[in-house]
Amino acid sequence: MVNKAGSGFWLAAVIAIIIVFCNLGSVPLLDPDEPVYAETPKEMLQFNDFISPRIYGEYWYDKPPMYYWLVALAFQAFGINEFAARFPTALLSVVCVLAVYQAGRRLFNERAGILGALVLATSIEYIYLSKAAVTDITLTLFLTVSLLSFIRRNYTLFYICAGLATVTKGPIGLLFPGGIVFFYLLLTRNFSLLRQMNLPRGIILFAIFGLPWYVIMIAWHGQAFVDTFFGFHNLTRFTSPEHPQLAVWYYFLPVLVIGFFPWTPLMIQAVWSALRKGREKHKTLLFLTVWVSFIFLFFSVSSTKLVSYILPLYPPLALITGWYIDQLWDNYRNRRRYYSWAALTAAVTGVLLAGTVFGIRAMPELTAGLLAVAVLFGLMLVSVIYCLYKRQPGLAVGIKTGAMVVFTIILLNMILPAAAPGFTSIHIARDFKAHYDGTSPVYIAKFLRPGFSFYTDTYGAAITAGNITATVNQTGRAYFVLSRAEYKLLSAGERQKLATLAVSANKLLLLRQ
Repeated sequence: MVNKAGSGFWLAAVIAIIIVFCNLGSVPLLDPDEPVYAETPKEMLQFNDFISPRIYGEYWYDKPPMYYWLVALAFQAFGINEFAARFPTALLSVVCVLAVYQAGRRLFNERAGILGALVLATSIEYIYLSKAAVTDITLTLFLTVSLLSFIRRNYTLFYICAGLATVTKGPIGLLFPGGIVFFYLLLTRNFSLLRQMNLPRGIILFAIFGLPWYVIMIAWHGQAFVDTFFGFHNLTRFTSPEHPQLAVWYYFLPVLVIGFFPWTPLMIQAVWSALRKGREKHKTLLFLTVWVSFIFLFFSVSSTKLVSYILPLYPPLALITGWYIDQLWDNYRNRRRYYSWAALTAAVTGVLLAGTVFGIRAMPELTAGLLAVAVLFGLMLVSVIYCLYKRQPGLAVGIKTGAMVVFTIILLNMILPAAAPGFTSIHIARDFKAHYDGTSPVYIAKFLRPGFSFYTDTYGAAITAGNITATVNQTGRAYFVLSRAEYKLLSAGERQKLATLAVSANKLLLLRQ
């Protein structure tokens, strides 16, 4: 580990760049989210309209336009392809890692900064989302810079980045910084700090960077935008589950345990230590803990839950973990902490190794990749336990970091390529382009429509479980793109009306004459 001031920047940057940009564009866009965030900026360029997002040629009020703007720029720079769709996420994820390094260095010390950056860059969920064409990394960066600016009392940047977060994902761009700061001030009884924050100036700055797009959209689209964006995509999703089977209060506990791997054992110890023994860094650690807790509890209360929602708590959690490892590094005589680290590492790694067994049974095509991961994590576990027995935390950190770099290579070269056919529309889209007559109507399963549209430039009409039978029973020549699950909803007589033109994994291209 490097202690020279500033050298940690390059260490964190190189590791983050290797992880993030490794085979970034090699895997097709995965349904349904990635194609949505690629198709919409593609249509921005097509319609030359960068204010009102569209998808399938119709106005789309799902998300603010920040990520669409970034992808549109990437499309112009690199062409319309998978690499360009993911490039903004990849680049901003590296920036976020470096922001955590700089914050850890300033708030604690150089080594804590390096450790925090490595923890963030090599956590499983951060690795995956830093390579995905979705909004979560962009939101996480703006929230991270905003809240770290508050700690450093750079209130101008605090307000600006809160505004940018609002143009990335909506009201939570304001709610999260505001709520986290409020509860921190409440716990420290330091509301006098509000005078230094200059709220009137802050409101103006936030309005300049965060509100113009909303004002224009309300002026141009009126109640339709208000009802759909604020009503459905924010309020209704918070109060009503979009995926009822996931609406359990403990949903994010296993997500965090697995998503923060291989640092989960240290994260558990670090949060406990930060709550009990912050001492001279008490206020900083308290703020970071409030930051983590607010986001975790907010999304735990929310009815709609997705794995990616809690990503914004990873940077503060990485900083706390980096601080803890730094403390542990100097306190090498404390065997109990080392034994706890080893025991928790064994427990969490054991859970993941068991998960690979279930993964192989569920998706046999992933056997080679999952076995490679199991061997990698098994070797990592044995090596880390040996290092901890010898009380060499630096070597243990290096082994974990190196293991996650290798994990990324396995993920991108073995697991995702094998799994992709079941999660992408690119192959069935190619089959469609080879068979399509150019004029007949096209009906597409709703889940597959974003990817199909991106890869074919054909929008078609959406099919759902509610209208599939009626659509198939119409007359006239038409093409259908369905998943096997939708196909099974049809009766034997309805299936006889459809000729199978192509099959790709779990997707079918069908023709009604």
